[in-house]
Amino acid sequence: MNHWYHDAVSLEMARRVSDRLRASPELLRVAQENLERWSRLNASTPSLLHCYEEWRKILERPLADICAALCAETEEGARLRQNSPFAGVLSPVEVWEIKSRMRHHAATLVKFDEPRRQLALARLDRLGP
Repeated sequence: MNHWYHDAVSLEMARRVSDRLRASPELLRVAQENLERWSRLNASTPSLLHCYEEWRKILERPLADICAALCAETEEGARLRQNSPFAGVLSPVEVWEIKSRMRHHAATLVKFDEPRRQLALARLDRLGP
């Protein structure tokens, strides 16, 4: 799949995680535990440790700021989502459903020329869960 497909999937998952965090802020502990575990497992990989430290600093901010960083529709937001520490907040079924829906949309988008694909992607971004 194209890079935009993976970005769309990670953004949709981030939006759902953000909604879940607002309803249950104690889920931040999942991210903190993931970062602790991943830091031990990847202790010899400085680039990953840098990403984990970046997320640790984000997790010290107010919840609204954390959710904004997680869902930012910027290059920085997309980069952060590549190493999101929120694995485990969504169930495997939810992740599968998001990926399945996005694959379906991606399959229809490949038929479009580039301007129509960009318009369709913008509409896809606005789709709800």
